[in-house]
Amino acid sequence: MPEERQYYVYIITNKWNNVLYTGVTNDLKRRIYEHKEKLIDGFTKKYNIDKLVYYEATGSIESAITREKQIKGGSRAQKKELVRSMNAGWVDLYEAF
Repeated sequence: MPEERQYYVYIITNKWNNVLYTGVTNDLKRRIYEHKEKLIDGFTKKYNIDKLVYYEATGSIESAITREKQIKGGSRAQKKELVRSMNAGWVDLYEAF
C-alpha cells in the first residue's frame, strides 16, 4: 500500500508580521527553508517573508489548492484571525519540523 502524501497550505510573514503570503507545498520543511534562504526570486524574497506562522495538512493536492484559494480570497483580517487561532503569539513554527 503506497504511503499517503501530505500537502500543506501555509501562511508566512516577515519579522514585523505586516506582510502575509499564502502558499501550498508537498514538503513544508523544504519550502520554508527555501523562503528563509531566499532561494526563490519573487514576492517572498523581495519582502523578506520567511516566518512560518500557520499551516494545514491535507492528503490531496486538490484540497490543498482549493484551501489556498479560499484563504487567499479572504480578507486580511480573516487571515490574521486564522493565524491567531493556531499561533496566538505569531512565533515561527519552522522549528517544529
